[in-house]
Amino acid sequence: MKPVVQICGYKNSGKTTLLSSLLRIFNGMNISTAVIKHDLHGFEGDVEDTDTYKLRSAGAAATAITSPWRTAVVEERETPLHDLIERFQSYDLILVEGFKQESYPKIVLLHTPEDLDLIHQVSGLIALVVRRDSKEGIGISDNIFINTLVKESEVLVFYADEVRRIAEFILTRSEN
Repeated sequence: MKPVVQICGYKNSGKTTLLSSLLRIFNGMNISTAVIKHDLHGFEGDVEDTDTYKLRSAGAAATAITSPWRTAVVEERETPLHDLIERFQSYDLILVEGFKQESYPKIVLLHTPEDLDLIHQVSGLIALVVRRDSKEGIGISDNIFINTLVKESEVLVFYADEVRRIAEFILTRSEN
């Protein structure tokens, strides 16, 4: 099984920003990385007036389109995370945005003090990502709970701007 790491956090916590930065680093290292994103609100995934859109609108339960450069598959059903991970086994690394209740290793992003409850809702916590001290952000130095968590477990804490260190951490864990 290829390495899987989940990136979890509440809305606007910086998940997509972190993932985008990690992808640039991994691409620069020639590490083929797949990303699976969970969307609780639903999405379209197709463009109106295209052939695949017309076929879906006509009742196709699934459509696929492929070219020499890209492939897209849209199914009219939810797919379990495990099945999606199985589909992506040809990639070097699989990053997952969301799916908080799944049991893969997780990096949790904390943006505000209210986000701390997320730590108790997830399993497989391997690291926290916090913003540097700011008016609305959580600072490592002034948060007793985070300091205690770090001392009592093997959870690492990174600042959100330490993307290269986060990438190195993911790769090191993936090698083990």
